[in-house]
Amino acid sequence: MHHHHHPCNRKPFTTIFFVSLLYLNLHNPHIIEARNPSPDVSIPEIKRHLQQYGYLPQKNEPDDVSFEQALARYQKNLGLPITGKPDSDTLSQILLPRCGFPDDVEPKTAPFHTGKKYVYFPGRPRWTRDVPLKLTYAFSQENLTPYLAPTDIRRVFRRAFGKWASVIPVTFIETEDYVIADIKIGFFNGDHGDGEPFDGVLGVLAHTFSPENGRLHLDKAETWAVDFNEEKSTVAVDLESVAVHEIGHVLGLGHSSVKDAAMYPTLKPRSKKVNLNMDDVVGVQSLYGTNPNFTLSSLLASETSTNLADDGSMRRSQGMIYSTLSTVIALCFLNW
Repeated sequence: MHHHHHPCNRKPFTTIFFVSLLYLNLHNPHIIEARNPSPDVSIPEIKRHLQQYGYLPQKNEPDDVSFEQALARYQKNLGLPITGKPDSDTLSQILLPRCGFPDDVEPKTAPFHTGKKYVYFPGRPRWTRDVPLKLTYAFSQENLTPYLAPTDIRRVFRRAFGKWASVIPVTFIETEDYVIADIKIGFFNGDHGDGEPFDGVLGVLAHTFSPENGRLHLDKAETWAVDFNEEKSTVAVDLESVAVHEIGHVLGLGHSSVKDAAMYPTLKPRSKKVNLNMDDVVGVQSLYGTNPNFTLSSLLASETSTNLADDGSMRRSQGMIYSTLSTVIALCFLNW
């Protein structure tokens, strides 16, 4: 199989991008904030969470990873302070709604990239078709959500696919034929036959399978929303944010430890994260190459755009100035 070797793998990019991200973390004013009291999560619940998302072996599997090692790896992968202890930051993260796909893979597959935070599936699978790549997608008409009109669902996914298509040379085409579509989208309750049952309100929001499987499943129990001004539920989940994230999985990306990245695994209720971060862009372009129409200004517009906070107010993306600096440096090397 032919792989794209992205120019950003060169050492100067890695060093400068890492330094600029380090500068972001050290100088971000949002880091200094009041600590909430520790949430009430039992050790058995933490262990189940770590098992579910790939950090501890499942029952009846060899147990060669300690609880502290697993917790430290979880903290690293989610961009948390690495203590190996169930501190308040870690417990708060464990309680957040999230994507159902595991964060971690076997260390033998070496998924992590020095100086970068994005991750691939084991074996680095991708869609391998004729170039330019065209992928079709369809919705299961029997498996939609009662909270949204089909036209709203289609509009949101069209916009979400467009985010990724703007940075890679891939075209996404909606079709009515669910059976033959490359990407099959549906809302399902509980155990729906794929071995990954949903768990009801919040918890796991959605899950997707690696290329070239194409199944994209959303939990029908969620209160899916496209407009928080219309949907007042305190547990409402933004459909576009989840769609952008799951499409990243469809394309072959794993979870990122960059909190502003679309591929970060958790999403608070009543919050939006619909724009691609530099980490998302570099990751997916290293799999598929660059859209010839992709420009620096388009990504800067995305990086500095406003997102809706979980309290309904508007906020600027954290670390906007420094992440924009990282973007400029990185894109210079992408085009080098």
